[in-house]
Amino acid sequence: MASGEALKLAVVGHTNTGKTSILRTLLRDVYFGEVKNEAATTRHVEKAQLTDSHTGEVFVTLYDTPGLEDASGLMDWLEDNTASRRDGIERLQQFLAADVATGEATGFDDYSQEAKVIRQLLASDMAIYVVDAREPVLGKYKDELTILSWAAIPVMPVFNFTDSQEANIDDWQTMLARRNLHISTRFDSVAFEFADEMRLWQNLATMLTHSEMLERLMQQRTENWARLYEEANIIIADFLLNVAAFVQEVSDDDDPLPILTQMQEAVRQSERAMQHKLLNLYRFYDNAVAATPLELQAYQQDPFDPELLKSYGIRTTSGAAAGALLGLGIDAAALGTTLGLGAALGGIAGGILSNTSSIADKITGVKRLYIDPATLTLLATRALDLLTALRHRGHAATDATQLLYQEKTIIDEHELNDDDSHRFTPWPTHKLPSELKKARGKPQWSSLSSGKSEQAESLRIDAAWSLSTKLQAQHLGRE
Repeated sequence: MASGEALKLAVVGHTNTGKTSILRTLLRDVYFGEVKNEAATTRHVEKAQLTDSHTGEVFVTLYDTPGLEDASGLMDWLEDNTASRRDGIERLQQFLAADVATGEATGFDDYSQEAKVIRQLLASDMAIYVVDAREPVLGKYKDELTILSWAAIPVMPVFNFTDSQEANIDDWQTMLARRNLHISTRFDSVAFEFADEMRLWQNLATMLTHSEMLERLMQQRTENWARLYEEANIIIADFLLNVAAFVQEVSDDDDPLPILTQMQEAVRQSERAMQHKLLNLYRFYDNAVAATPLELQAYQQDPFDPELLKSYGIRTTSGAAAGALLGLGIDAAALGTTLGLGAALGGIAGGILSNTSSIADKITGVKRLYIDPATLTLLATRALDLLTALRHRGHAATDATQLLYQEKTIIDEHELNDDDSHRFTPWPTHKLPSELKKARGKPQWSSLSSGKSEQAESLRIDAAWSLSTKLQAQHLGRE
């Protein structure tokens, strides 16, 4: 590879090791190729490119190859039909010229799938050999590596599914070292870590004479990853300010329950819109692809469910109904029973809260309804939880691959049920950030109150930037 040229990188390995899954995650593309929990899903070489997001210049051209289905059989054919004194490339070229490589051979010798891999291998600058870390070290894998070595290009093993409890990485590394493959890396296409991706590119760069393109790729990917994180926190901050500024008025003589119900539904819809923005930002276009079933359940649960508040260890303010602060304190036990809540609203005359209606409102007989600090805290926590999931979720996390970690997910769920003390909330319920406190006195900031989306967003933009920096600090401390 000459200086300044794009790297041609072949992705090779045994069938069903997750080659396409790794490419999906590297490309941030849930639709690249086809991923199934069965062998030989990829039947042809597929090409994709990683480019400069500003100029369109190609940094790396990736080639997704079919799985090596019968490397041991191919190894036997090569030993029987090619001369051992010839070099590896000559032996592979002789194979590619034979009928067994074209699918035209009679009998059982059909290595046309392997031929597709080898043709691409010989046309590439280097290759990554994808290893299913859960698999034991078998003879067929040793034969695969022998055949790959004959292509005379650098080959780097990449361990997939490393987050599984069944990983056998130590055994694999011992075998690889005996074949002079001392540089390898971990890259789990389901349980994604950005640092693992950077190590993958860095390790590839150390094996190249000219690594300028990979260095530029790493720099741009690092910058883009940080930019995505900043944008995600702004999305969350803007959503929280929009909800915090949401206020509705009712007269003393009116039943506030219908208004409260409408407010809660508006917040639910706003939260769903925020979640979709985060999914699209990280190029997940379907919740089923983005998160495990456990995570989905958490994000879809009603934020006004008092049991959800309890599960997060969030306590409502003294005497307040979860989900709204009214001018009067409300008995929390009345929440969830329409008659009880209505009676409580009409009968309680004490327990004035800190953000009650103004004196002028009391004179005019007006009550103002807000979303309470406990619910705001819960909404912030759930949004940051979703952001964490997206930052650590590979783009190959389809339903099939999620089953790989089902056992671990169940363990995590039991841990959540047994101990709520580790639940992270970005702030104590009684200490909302100053931006949210300010928003509660700025109803014009909320499109939920005014219906004027663009105008409300422009009014809260400075506060959103300020709050997003606080969210980043809290979230990074957690990660």
